Amino acid sequence: MLHGETIHSPLPQDLPWWQPDHFVFFSVLYLVLFIIASGMGYCVIKAIIDTKKAAAHGAQH
Repeated sequence: MLHGETIHSPLPQDLPWWQPDHFVFFSVLYLVLFIIASGMGYCVIKAIIDTKKAAAHGAQH
């Protein structure tokens, strides 16, 4: 090692996104977002179907 030379160690921001730590983090993040979006989509579709059923039932009486 020469005088004035520094050792560069990779900092977390220097690591590429596909490193194991980042891959696990983003995989879990996307899984959680997918579950939330799926649950919201299910609630919206169920509400639409229930509304149509109620409207059809009300039209019969």
